[in-house]
Amino acid sequence: MVRQLVVVAAISFASVNAVAEPPTPRWSPTDLRELVEAIEEAPADGLDPADYDLPALNAAIASGDAMRIAPSASAHFQHLAGDRWEGHVRGKRRIDWHIVGPVADAAALAELEDAALRDHRVGTTLDALLPTSPEYHRLKLALAKTPASDRATRITLRANMERWRWVPRDPGARYLLVNVAGYTAELVDNGSIVSMHRIVIGQPAKSTPQFSTAVEGVIINPWWELPRSIVAEGVGSLLVKNPAKAKAQGYMRVKTSGGGTRVRQSPGPRNALGQMKLVMPNPYTVYLHDTPSKALFDETARAFSHGCMRVDRPFDLATALLAGTSGWDRVRIDAALASGKTIKADMATPVPIYVVYFTVRAGADGSITKYPDVYGRDAVVVAALTDRDPALPQR
Repeated sequence: MVRQLVVVAAISFASVNAVAEPPTPRWSPTDLRELVEAIEEAPADGLDPADYDLPALNAAIASGDAMRIAPSASAHFQHLAGDRWEGHVRGKRRIDWHIVGPVADAAALAELEDAALRDHRVGTTLDALLPTSPEYHRLKLALAKTPASDRATRITLRANMERWRWVPRDPGARYLLVNVAGYTAELVDNGSIVSMHRIVIGQPAKSTPQFSTAVEGVIINPWWELPRSIVAEGVGSLLVKNPAKAKAQGYMRVKTSGGGTRVRQSPGPRNALGQMKLVMPNPYTVYLHDTPSKALFDETARAFSHGCMRVDRPFDLATALLAGTSGWDRVRIDAALASGKTIKADMATPVPIYVVYFTVRAGADGSITKYPDVYGRDAVVVAALTDRDPALPQR
């Protein structure tokens, strides 16, 4: 009986001790140090360290209370990770931006934190979330080289680094990057620009949206299906008042299956789309195409269109895009053009296209080239980066 009581007492004592042992801290000292360092380094990536309330995290760490440290560190980690991964500026403040980039939802952030703590790789995990584009790193270098006294340049660099956080981390080995603010289109292949072109963009009142899709082919000698808005602006009146002139310019009314009419312009040098158009399906009916108005490319500011992007040297671009598509070399393209017929060249492999808006570009040495903020969008991004409440444009 005494022996049984001793055994029971021993078991009870062991149970009490097992319950009383403190749990293993979720966040190790090394993990916490790397998190603090990442927050301190936020300005290098154009982010504001004040957003992450480092004093509150340091106070939790100083308390030595694991039950206080864990939730504080978790909240700080996920906040910083979300901003590095998806960007700090979200929603309507990304004006007319329709490119689907990284999405840092709650489940993904929690999973990311678990992996970082399990492997004790908090710092490297957070670093891996930043954009990998060479352009982002050049902007980061430029920001580091820009003195604090040059506030205007610094906030422009910050706004554009933020926009790179909205872009997919892997754009593809081969893609077309159209920078609306820079009036340029570049075909990139394995990190090298293989074809660069000037473009004309939408007027501020008819701005070119930012979106992504894929170029599926090239149409040579395209027809132009006129949007109703352009018909209403003048072509409809021309068809009524001067049908002979409208016909000479290639305009014609065509009956639709529903009994209505639409207006088309026949192929040819006078066609508003010029003699080449990229097949790039999108809900905005915005395309990259040739133009008969070649003189516009000599202008410095080239915001003249209704939203589409007109490109110079269109057949150089078509040749570069169709490289690798069986049978479509420059000789065949020129022959198709000379035929006057509408011919579609389907690409062997579609090429992603990103229509973006960057108002500054950096060189490998940290030098920068600024572009006019033609649509007035930088101020909204900068205000959102500093958590002010910007006045959003109405459209």
